[in-house]
Amino acid sequence: MVRSKRTGYEKPGNDAAQHGIAAAPLFRTRHASGSFRGAASRSMPRKGDEIGTEPQRTYDCGKPVIPALADYDVIIIGAGAAGLAAGRRLADDPRVKFRILEARSRIGGRAHTITKEFPLDLGCGWLHSADINPFTAILSGLGFEIDKSPPGWGRQSFDLGFSAKDQAAFMDAMQAFRSAIEKAASDEPDRAVATLLPEDGRFNPLVAAVTTYASGVEPDRLSTADTANYEDTGINWRIAEGYGAGIARFGAALPITLSCPVTRVDHSGPVIRLTTPQGIVTAAKVVVTLPTNLLASDAINFDPPLPEKRAAAAGLPLGVADKLILAVDGSLDLPKDGHLFGRTDRIETASYHLRPFGRNLIEAYFGGQLAANLEHERPAAFAAFALDELAGLFGASIK
Repeated sequence: MVRSKRTGYEKPGNDAAQHGIAAAPLFRTRHASGSFRGAASRSMPRKGDEIGTEPQRTYDCGKPVIPALADYDVIIIGAGAAGLAAGRRLADDPRVKFRILEARSRIGGRAHTITKEFPLDLGCGWLHSADINPFTAILSGLGFEIDKSPPGWGRQSFDLGFSAKDQAAFMDAMQAFRSAIEKAASDEPDRAVATLLPEDGRFNPLVAAVTTYASGVEPDRLSTADTANYEDTGINWRIAEGYGAGIARFGAALPITLSCPVTRVDHSGPVIRLTTPQGIVTAAKVVVTLPTNLLASDAINFDPPLPEKRAAAAGLPLGVADKLILAVDGSLDLPKDGHLFGRTDRIETASYHLRPFGRNLIEAYFGGQLAANLEHERPAAFAAFALDELAGLFGASIK
């Protein structure tokens, strides 16, 4: 018997408005941190923090460069991992006055941990390329436990509907696909990775399904050049206390105002004026760390307009990834950190992490068009889909 909780990944964002973004027709892969990130990052506010108004000089290489016209030297828009990283960097110089403005009532972006009986990551949960990921050392330095148990993503526990021989053949097909991507990385023009799949390849549907988990989009919409650019060492670790909890602690000391969406950025004068629910705040510089879908929309009105940056953001659309957490009673004997594919013969299937950290849970992952379609249905659609697939493997009694 299982009970469910659907948790949506916050869609990964890419480079922010302060940076030139090259438009591209294909989807981009995530960074080594496990997510698409923008120019800066977000941080943990203190309760009751409000936007200050006292003026201050700004500095360039240690020297004041403009008079006391602005409330802040720097405003960072967004309190996800990128905004927090920018805030931490600015905090290194005590002369720089800055503040982070976050539209949500919490920090962390797509990293969010809740604690019930144990920590649950409702968003991202893995440190990808963990052996070279800078955040691994940061979290360890903050006192978090790094779980180095390898994921079982290529395995099929109990060989359910997927023999050991076929699992080995599938892993060979995945490796051949990755090698083809590396080999074609410098080809001009760029093309979708789907063109590198073997014609009538037996495991093409499952390879495509794995691509949706990793990049949030099917192979026919994913850039070969950018996929090859992602430095994937194949080492993936977790944080026992929760990835989101780690990001929250990373930004805990930073000056942040929550529930404070910026709706307008007027950069026409000597200082930048930002419109918020708490009124107008001014800054000499603004760092924007919003995801590309918001940059491409009218979520923030830039004055004067930034049509080239908006068009570039529109050229970097977001993938879709969702997570469903199923609670399992003790009668179902599942292996710790086991894994199952719901189906091996179609793209529209979920990936199931069995008993993560030994807990009586199943984490189900959905990506690409399947996730998008289920999002458009009632929230229970994720649970219904997962239970149907698991019943196909274990029998109807699992429901």
